[in-house]
Amino acid sequence: MGRAKKVVLAYSGGVDTSVCIPYLKQEWGVEEIITLAADLGQGDELEPVREKALKSGASESLVADVKDIFVKEYAFPAIQANALYENRYPLGTALARPLIAKILVEAAAKYGADAIAHGCTGKGNDQVRFDVSCTALNPNLKILAPAREWGMSREQTIAYGEKFGIPAPVKKSSPFSIDKNLLGRSIEAGTLEDPANEPPEEIYEMTKAIVDTPNEPEYLEIGFQKGLPTTINGTSKEPVELIEQLNKIIGNHGIGRIDMIENRLVGIKSREIYESPAMIVLINAHRDLESLTLTADVSQYKRGIEETYTKIVYNGLWYSPLKAALDAFIQQTQERVSGVVRLKLFKGNATIVGRWSDNSLYTPDLATYGAEDQFDHKAAEGFIYVWGLPTRIWAQQNK
Repeated sequence: MGRAKKVVLAYSGGVDTSVCIPYLKQEWGVEEIITLAADLGQGDELEPVREKALKSGASESLVADVKDIFVKEYAFPAIQANALYENRYPLGTALARPLIAKILVEAAAKYGADAIAHGCTGKGNDQVRFDVSCTALNPNLKILAPAREWGMSREQTIAYGEKFGIPAPVKKSSPFSIDKNLLGRSIEAGTLEDPANEPPEEIYEMTKAIVDTPNEPEYLEIGFQKGLPTTINGTSKEPVELIEQLNKIIGNHGIGRIDMIENRLVGIKSREIYESPAMIVLINAHRDLESLTLTADVSQYKRGIEETYTKIVYNGLWYSPLKAALDAFIQQTQERVSGVVRLKLFKGNATIVGRWSDNSLYTPDLATYGAEDQFDHKAAEGFIYVWGLPTRIWAQQNK
């Protein structure tokens, strides 16, 4: 791999990305480093992060507020696709990576950099998502991943940083590794590495323990337009505000926790804890509204598309021809998916208790067992004869 002169580094302000700055200069001969921190609604104050990069040796330190794009162009399409990896995880972290890659590549073009860099290790999914997304957007950029190659333990990494004036992090009492953005939190490491251990209550931040949740249920109505969530209890909301409010309302009832053994792309299993109140409920509500507004064949066929879509997003292929083709199919299906879904939030459960739509395919006159039933019962006999004919012939031949 050729070395680079000017690099845009994905920067979080943590140990690894801070140490990347002197390491790239000292060991790999990079002359200039521009850092880029993405504001994805993680709630951290990003000005100290920006200043830390400059103190660590960056020539420029950029902060990009991409919350709105994150929700509109990444989270909302995933809701339309009912994207749940292994039927459980709503891709909160995975969806952020292609967006960060996009702004890295844009910054590289703007500042004339010949490479982008990140602080991912060789064990996780994120390195794949960054590398492949950046390559898809600009195949001529070099990609540098020092943490994949430096072979230092965490202690050695901190000591290396101290040599170049990067302060050691204040000793965190928490042994957990946490990634957070507007869509949720992912928590791993520490005692969670033993899959038999119950997660301690202290790791949660967005969701209340059931014992602390309200003793009365709360009803919530979410309105959709063409598969996109637009209203809460009849009031229109901007995308970022909608996600923020739903996280609060839903998390208050202890809803949105996931504890799973997940199959990483790199072939290892990892124990992951997620909190993602808004996304989990939005996907369930959206899927329910589809059952009211889509024909049976479209709805059933879309399930397979959704699984493929979820896997390719998880596996870092957001900017791929297959993803673009699936997007076109999904968008076509969403034309009729408008309406309202009513949920009852109570003690860790979000139960769908009603749904309505101007595009509803539910026909009361056909579904009813009452006097107003319009269904032609006599037609059923001929239908069953024709439908069952292959089975009848097979049975006669195989008596």
